[in-house]
Amino acid sequence: MRLLTQKWLGRLLLGLVAVAAVPATASASPVHGSRVVGHVYVDDNTAGANTIAGFDRHADGSLTAEPGSPFTAGGEGTGSGLASQGAIQLSTDRRFVIAVDAGSNEISVLRIEPDGSLRLVPNGVTSSRGILPVSIAVHGDIVYVANAGLGGTDYSGFRLSAAGTLVPIRGATIALPAGSQPGDVLFNGDGTRLVGTRVGTSEIDSFTIDAAGRAVAAPGSPFPAQGLGPFGSEFRPTDPEQLFVSNAHNVGAGTGTVSVFRDGADGTLTPLGSSPFQDLQTAPCWVEISPDGRFLFTVNTASGTISRFSIARDGTLALLGSTSISGSGGVGAVDARLSPDGRWLFVDESSAHAVGAFAVDGGSLTELPSSPTALPAGAASGGIAVN
Repeated sequence: MRLLTQKWLGRLLLGLVAVAAVPATASASPVHGSRVVGHVYVDDNTAGANTIAGFDRHADGSLTAEPGSPFTAGGEGTGSGLASQGAIQLSTDRRFVIAVDAGSNEISVLRIEPDGSLRLVPNGVTSSRGILPVSIAVHGDIVYVANAGLGGTDYSGFRLSAAGTLVPIRGATIALPAGSQPGDVLFNGDGTRLVGTRVGTSEIDSFTIDAAGRAVAAPGSPFPAQGLGPFGSEFRPTDPEQLFVSNAHNVGAGTGTVSVFRDGADGTLTPLGSSPFQDLQTAPCWVEISPDGRFLFTVNTASGTISRFSIARDGTLALLGSTSISGSGGVGAVDARLSPDGRWLFVDESSAHAVGAFAVDGGSLTELPSSPTALPAGAASGGIAVN
C-alpha cells in the first residue's frame, strides 16, 4: 500500500510542471497604490541555473515583481517538484535568504538588500554534503539541510557566518537509510530540538541539539508516524514542545490527517491522546501555523484546497473547513507561508505557475482579487519565504 501511495504522489508531483499554466495576474508594473511592507521569495528550482523569484509585498497583501527578479541563486535546480517543505528559508536575523539548489547538490546564501533585492554573497554556494537537498532548518547561526537523494540521504549541519557563508559542523551529518525520502527538517522555537519527516518510510526523526550544534538522536528515534507519508511539519510558535505533522499519503480521497506530538526534553515524541485529526481532504502536505499559535493551515495538494483548523491550548485540532485555491487548477498548490504579522497567507501554486495571496481573519481565508501573481518563466517552484 505504501508503494502504491508513493507512486501516486510521485506521478502527481512530476505532473505539476507539465500542467498548462492558467492565466496569472501580471505584476511587474512599478506603479502601485499600496506601500511596500515586506517581501516574498520563491525557490524557482529552474533546470540548469537556479533562480530565486522576489516580490514586493504591499500593505494590502498584493504582490509585484521585484526589479531585477528572478535573482541568480548560484547553483542548479532540477526543473521538477521537490516533494518537500522548507526548500527556502530566511536567516533568523532576516539578513539572508538560504535556498536549496537540488540539481547541483548545493545550498545558496543570498543577502537581502534594503530594497528587497537579492545578491549572492561571496562564497555563497556550498555543497549540501549529500544528494538532492530539499529542505532547510535555521535557528540562530545553526543550519541543517535534508538531502533526499539515493546514495546521499542524510541531515547535515552547518554554521552560518556573519558574512553569510556556510561552514560544515564536524560530526553533524546523520546518514539515513535508502528509501527514507526526507521531506522536511525543522527546529523548534528555542532551537533545542530538531525533527525531520521520512516520507518514504512513514517515520519521524527527532533530535536534541548539543553545544557544538550537533544533532543527537532522541531515545527511540525514529518514531512511527500516525499515517502514511508524514510530510509537512511545524512547531507551534507559542509552545516549542508541540509538533504538528501532516500525513499526506493515506490511501483514498478525503483521508488526509494531521498529527500532534509532544516533543519532550530528551526529544521523545509522544502523540496527543486524540491525534491524528481528520482533514477530510486528499494529500495534506504543507503546514503553517499562525504567529499567535491559534490556527493551523494545511495545503491539500491533490484537492486544490487549504484546510483551516483552530488549535486548543493542549494542541487539540478542530477542523473549521477548507478554502479552494482558485489558481491551482484543482491540484498542485504546494508550500505556504504567513506574513510575520499573520494577516496574509502566500501559497506557491506550482501548477498555476504563480503565487496566491489570501487575507487571513482568524481561521478564515479570502483569496485576494489580485491573486495569483505570475512566477518567472521556467520556474518549477518548490518553497516560499516571507518577510
